Amino acid sequence: MMRYFKSYLASMLILSASTFANEVKTGGNTAVKKEGANAFSLPAGNLPMSKRLDFSVGNSFFRNPWVQAPASTDARDGLGPLFNTNGCQNCHIKDGRGHPPEAGDMHAVSMLVRLSIPAMSPEQKQAYIKDGVIPEPTYGGQLQDFALQDQTPEGKIEITYSDVPVTFADGHKVVLRNPNLTITDLGYGDMHPDTMMSARVAPPMIGLGLLEIIPDQTLLKWVAEQASNSDGISGKVNRVWDVQKNDFAIGRFGWKAGQPTLMQQNAAAFNGDVGLTSNLFPNENCTTTQKICQELPNGGQPEVSDNILNFVEFYTQHLAVPIRRNTAEPLVKQGQDLFSQMGCQTCHKTNVKTASSTERPALSEQVIHPYTDMLLHDMGDGLADNRPEYLATGREWRTPPLWGLGYTEEVNGHTYFLHDGRARSVMEAVLWHGGEAEVAKQKVLKLNASEREALLAFLNSL
Repeated sequence: MMRYFKSYLASMLILSASTFANEVKTGGNTAVKKEGANAFSLPAGNLPMSKRLDFSVGNSFFRNPWVQAPASTDARDGLGPLFNTNGCQNCHIKDGRGHPPEAGDMHAVSMLVRLSIPAMSPEQKQAYIKDGVIPEPTYGGQLQDFALQDQTPEGKIEITYSDVPVTFADGHKVVLRNPNLTITDLGYGDMHPDTMMSARVAPPMIGLGLLEIIPDQTLLKWVAEQASNSDGISGKVNRVWDVQKNDFAIGRFGWKAGQPTLMQQNAAAFNGDVGLTSNLFPNENCTTTQKICQELPNGGQPEVSDNILNFVEFYTQHLAVPIRRNTAEPLVKQGQDLFSQMGCQTCHKTNVKTASSTERPALSEQVIHPYTDMLLHDMGDGLADNRPEYLATGREWRTPPLWGLGYTEEVNGHTYFLHDGRARSVMEAVLWHGGEAEVAKQKVLKLNASEREALLAFLNSL
């Protein structure tokens, strides 16, 4: 382990804070200067050497695959029997962004499909209040398109696209693609006729610990400020069930802010995506109509220990945000001015201070520029999945952070954006904005070619 740790430290060397004198440190003192495929995989720049072994151990459990039980690797057994992936890095590739399946792909891998049905009966409505959704009776809360060898997966995810043409004021045309989602080869019978489905790609992992300790009061202040304005933008917090506190809390993570903490987000992903139990989610990822979990051996109770969860939490809290690039270029500065003039900064916040934290000192009292308000906003019919989650309606999404946006292609080899990866470029993502962002989008549509170039230069500098 020590030999590995020394090698790891050598590969993780970063430049001192003075190096960043002329750069914008979007992650405060946690920021790092790194380019290329591993730009999202460094520990926080101010994380002391004494804590980097914890980061390294958490990284190993995040990166390495889990296996079927029983196995000699008893720290990593218990996979499935139904699952979406056998390891976190398969979805969050290089700690970055997932993508929808390409033509010919057998599995979605870094995209999953959430499932639920409307709450109709009084009992379902009461369950919805606590759980946020009513799972589909046969297939549960998400579709697992993998199963252990010789076992039957739940189904296959297929996506086709239809064209949506958009024209700028100067005549420039862009063709968006609207996804059409279907589930085929169902392995356990028909789905409920009123099943609601929502495709989700894995989001980047950088800066999550900083987002976690933005004070609740800051989020609620933004809610009040937006409600008092007359610009049509009015975000809200999601209120979700915190398993550890046994109470409701503000949602922060997931595309609809459906999870309150990174610990719970990670444990839920282990359970839903990898088919692993923990003390937070002790039940196997099968419905009562699926006997496969009862018939096959498991990896013990729980399969993911509290110790492993703690290491993975530390890792996901301390993945650094790389610094902004090209900030001194005139085109980038022009684009930043346009970003503000369009009104984008109302939801994509900068100059945010994290809370004081003795438990996570590297993240404590940092001035950060995440370009998110962490709030739910109505994004219009075009982006609607028509699937509510706690207080989030079928048209509402949490504002995604934009930091690291310009690194996406070099980290992940693609530029697919939005919750389901439908946008093939940053501009396509902008043009899908509607609802509360409709006014801003209409302003973008009036930009000429040079102004569009400037706006994209700014966004790609993040």
